[in-house]
Amino acid sequence: MTYEVEAASSMTEWFQTLHPVLQALLAGLFTWGVTALGAATVFLSKSVNRRLLDAMLGFSAGVMLAASYWSLLAPAIEIAEQGTLPVWVVPAAGFLLGGATLWVIDKLLPHLHLGLPLEMAEGPKTAWRRAILLVTAITLHNIPEGLAVGVAFGGVVGGLPSASLGAAAALAFGIAIQNFPEGIAVAMPLRGEGVSRLKSFWYGQLSAAVEPVAAVIGAAAVVYAAPMLPWALSFAAGAMVYVVVEELIPESQQAGNVDLATVSLMVGFAVMMILDVSLG
Repeated sequence: MTYEVEAASSMTEWFQTLHPVLQALLAGLFTWGVTALGAATVFLSKSVNRRLLDAMLGFSAGVMLAASYWSLLAPAIEIAEQGTLPVWVVPAAGFLLGGATLWVIDKLLPHLHLGLPLEMAEGPKTAWRRAILLVTAITLHNIPEGLAVGVAFGGVVGGLPSASLGAAAALAFGIAIQNFPEGIAVAMPLRGEGVSRLKSFWYGQLSAAVEPVAAVIGAAAVVYAAPMLPWALSFAAGAMVYVVVEELIPESQQAGNVDLATVSLMVGFAVMMILDVSLG
């Protein structure tokens, strides 16, 4: 036990010595890996219980909502207090800009939400296959998740108490937790439609491949352009909240499991809040 504690301590110390951009890359690879782990369940089963899936989607929504405030908006507000503008200007503008950007992408990129028939695909009309449309939909909301992780690690250089390495690690861990059901949510429906296990797994993990890239972009942006930090933090928060309200909550309640999804959201919110407050 002592050896394990010492090893964990050494690993933590090693991680702290890394450049924030590299920390963000490793965190993004971790969140991607957990998505792949969720997608890998397709090798064990052909389907997933719908109530379980809705509970996991609701939990994911709660995690993202809590992370949007404690890991992103709170540090953005703290930084804004040091500026010359009214405190609310930059956090509010960045938050709305993040949501608006996702809304525009949502309209321009063909995608299909989980559980919907192919004819209900959103965005421009396309001949893309169902699998591609599903992956595109999940990828859309993995982009702000990756950005959030990157911005959180990059923001540590600002020296703010609410933007500590512990808080960034808590955010990465929280997003990783909610990525597990996302991998399942892409891979299982494809397997149920007759797609091979290997292809179903491939598409499931592919949906999160963008997270390490987005994490590096987010971290680099705030490390090398420090004035962008409050904008980047609030932008990522707005993008994540947009995804939760526009996709995760409706999808978690689509099959009628409204109470279960709502309770799961509350639990996810509380778990992420505890992680951020205790580690941050």
